Amino acid sequence: MTKLRFLTAGESHGQGLLAIVEGMVAGLQLSEEDIRRDLRRRQGGYGRSQRMKLEEDEARIISGVRHGYTIGSPIGLFLANRVWQEWQEVMSVAPVGTEVQPVTAPRPGHADLAGVIKYGLDDIRSVLERASARETAARVAVGAIARRFLEEFGIAIHSHTVSIGGHKVEVSGSIDWRVVEESPLRCADREAEKAMLAEIDRAKADGDTLGGVFEVVAQGVPIGLGSHVQWDRRLDARIAGAIMSINAVKGVEIGGGFSLASVRGSQAHDIIEPGRNKKGAYFWCRPTNFAGGIEGGISNGEPIVIRAAVKPIATLGKPLPSVDLRSGRAAKAHYERSDICVVPAAGVVGEAMLAIVLADAMLEKFGGDNLSETIANYRTYISSVSSGRHE
Repeated sequence: MTKLRFLTAGESHGQGLLAIVEGMVAGLQLSEEDIRRDLRRRQGGYGRSQRMKLEEDEARIISGVRHGYTIGSPIGLFLANRVWQEWQEVMSVAPVGTEVQPVTAPRPGHADLAGVIKYGLDDIRSVLERASARETAARVAVGAIARRFLEEFGIAIHSHTVSIGGHKVEVSGSIDWRVVEESPLRCADREAEKAMLAEIDRAKADGDTLGGVFEVVAQGVPIGLGSHVQWDRRLDARIAGAIMSINAVKGVEIGGGFSLASVRGSQAHDIIEPGRNKKGAYFWCRPTNFAGGIEGGISNGEPIVIRAAVKPIATLGKPLPSVDLRSGRAAKAHYERSDICVVPAAGVVGEAMLAIVLADAMLEKFGGDNLSETIANYRTYISSVSSGRHE
C-alpha cells in the first residue's frame, strides 16, 4: 500500500502549479530553501528556452509545516507562474468577451491530437497547457521533500547526462558529482561535453531539437525495499513507471538493462562473495552491479542505477507537417517556444521521481508517524541485517 503520495495541478501558462503531498511523517525539518535548490537545478542546462531565464521557480509551503518541521498533515505547495500576467485572457478561468485564437495544428510527437480527440475539445491549448513539461517543476518540488526525508537515512541521489545527440560520455570509475553540478549539461566528461554543446548549437541553427540519455544513481539504499510477492510491489516496476511518466522519456533500463540481453547468464549476474562488514562480522559483497541495485523486485543494498532515454522535444523551431483540425488541410504544426535539449533538466526530474518512490518504499517498510519513530525502526532493522552471517 502506498504510504507517500502526491497530486499536482496547474497549466503551463496558468496562475501557477499546485502540489499536495500526503503521508510524510511529522518531525522532518523542512524549509522552502530545501525545495528551491532543486528547482534551480531543474531550470539549468544549455539548450533551455528563454522562459528559464525569465522565471526563477519558487515553491511556497502553504500547509503541513509549522515552525520549520512537518506536522504529519498534507503538505501544500504553490509555484507561481511569473508569465501569468501576459496570459490572463488566454488562460482565464471565467469566460472572456473577446475571441481567443485557438490552436488547431497538432504537433507530431506531443499529446495534442490524441488529447483533443479523447476529451472532445476544439482548441489544442486546453491539452498542451497541462501536457507541458512545466508540470515537472511541481514534481521536483515534491521530490525535494522526499530527498530531505531520505537524507535522514544517508541516502543520496544524483544524476548526470550520459549522451546527447549521439555523443556519449566516457567515464571510468566513480563519478565526481561536483564536476557534474558545475557542467552546463550535467556531464562528467569534458570532451564529450564539448561535442554535445556544439551539437546543440547546430540543432538550434537548424530549428531542430535533440534527445539523449540521463542516468540517476541512488546510494545508501538499504537491502529489502520493495517485494517479490506481487507485481505492483516490485521496486523496479514502481521506479520504471515513475521514470516513464516524465515528459519525453521513451525508455528506461535498470543496471545493465538492454545490454544484458546480448550476453550469457554467467556474464549478466552479480556474484556474491564472502566478506566482513565494518564491525568485522561475516557478510557478503558484490564486485559488480549489473542488477542496478534491485533483484527480484527488492533492493539488494547496492546503488540503484537507472537510465532513461529522452526523445527530442516535439515543438520545433521549423515545425513538422501537420493538419489543421478545423479545415482538414495540410498545415505546419503549432509553434510557441521550445527548448532545444532538455536531457540535463530531465535528469533532475528523474532524481525527484526516484526520490519519491524510494521515500514511499522506506515508509512502507519502516513505518512510523514521526521521523524519530521511523529512524528507530530503521536502525533496529539495519542492526539485525549487519549483525553477521545469515543462518
